[in-house]
Amino acid sequence: MRTVRILEEASQEAIEAAAWYEYEQPGLGAEFFAAVDAAIDVIEEDFIPLSLLPQEAGDTGARRLILERFPYDIVAIELPEGAVVIAVAHHSRKPGYWRKRIKP
Repeated sequence: MRTVRILEEASQEAIEAAAWYEYEQPGLGAEFFAAVDAAIDVIEEDFIPLSLLPQEAGDTGARRLILERFPYDIVAIELPEGAVVIAVAHHSRKPGYWRKRIKP
């Protein structure tokens, strides 16, 4: 099992998305949070390799786990000491908007 750290910006994105889903349909926000939690568990367990990002995201070294039910990616950087979730990114949002969150 590896350590997964979640940036505050990524956490805030998940909270805002869950609130939107909850407003649209009661209970759906909780389902979104459950999907994000399950994705984080997969990253912690290193159960499956994370996927490459589309070319528009740039050569950042970041990878993603695509949520099954929701149009979101969990974007993470894999480091020797673990992984850092840098974004909970909607598929329709500008690709690579989170690049500035990656520390050189």
